[in-house]
Amino acid sequence: MKRGKKYTEAAKLIDKTATYTVADACSLVKKTATSKFDETIEAHFRLGVDGRHADQQVRGAVVLPHGTGKKVRVLVFAKGDKVAEAEAAGADYVGGDELIPKIQNEGWFEFDVVVATPDMMGVVGRLGRVLGPKGLMPNPKAGTVTMDVTKAVNDIKAGKIEYRLDKTNIIHCPVGKASFTEDQLTENLDTLIGALLKAKPAAAKGAYIKSATIASTMGPGIKLNTARFQ
Repeated sequence: MKRGKKYTEAAKLIDKTATYTVADACSLVKKTATSKFDETIEAHFRLGVDGRHADQQVRGAVVLPHGTGKKVRVLVFAKGDKVAEAEAAGADYVGGDELIPKIQNEGWFEFDVVVATPDMMGVVGRLGRVLGPKGLMPNPKAGTVTMDVTKAVNDIKAGKIEYRLDKTNIIHCPVGKASFTEDQLTENLDTLIGALLKAKPAAAKGAYIKSATIASTMGPGIKLNTARFQ
């Protein structure tokens, strides 16, 4: 695969045979983000679990201390008093049954996260086929099925991210933007790693975090030293 000049130059800054500490990797990733736009910094973790088994699933959410640098649009499914509570908390959209045809038939997806009160999950369940594949289905483990909509919306707006295994047992998460300081990226990444370690299933055997890499949107991958994560 032919790479562009900027990518090739950025790749020269990285020793491909080495693994880096979190702080050193965050310092390097800023130097490799050379695009004109503010690149997203993503972390990728290959875990030593088998997500096909329920007792080895890894899923949850964590609030990054410095957020992701992205404005997140929140849709809340609620009724009664919870509608006003969600609006007061800063939800971008709040509704109920009337939103079903808008999403199902009109393909309306002007939101990034969906929160629902438990009494609305019967309504939201009808959208499973469209929300599920996009990773937008509310889930109690991620804190997006709750009666405390104020906390849910505040956490999401403050930089809460969800993590979950994909089919290849890898977790992909944003940890900030190239414009963040090294310290901000380091704190965010350390917080995410801490959350993943806490979420380690009891059934996991051997090395839990097999490999970890961070990269900017257009930049090369930087391998993290995973020895201290075990």
